[in-house]
Amino acid sequence: VDATYPAVKVPQQFVQNGQIVLNILPSAIGNLQLGNDLVTFNARFGGQPFALSIPVKAVLAIYARENGAGTVFTLEEDEEDDQDFVSDAAPEDLPPEPPKPGRGSHLKVVK
Repeated sequence: VDATYPAVKVPQQFVQNGQIVLNILPSAIGNLQLGNDLVTFNARFGGQPFALSIPVKAVLAIYARENGAGTVFTLEEDEEDDQDFVSDAAPEDLPPEPPKPGRGSHLKVVK
């Protein structure tokens, strides 16, 4: 998590180089709320409870500690470009509609 991102609430004493790594295992956190723009949950740091609030855009990466597999997110330079992209989508860029079901199978039951 980018701890310098606006509206990030994390315990600053655990921030290193402007970032903090969080363990979000269900056994390590409580009251997890995942929204489109914000992630909130309670966790303990050094035995002290803390309510965390993290804008989704502040998340730098998600990975598994066991094998290091995961995803690194890049910072979007201009969010307005995303909206233009969606509104400018041509019909051929949209996924095709699923085929409509036919009258029935052409197969017959043979005994």
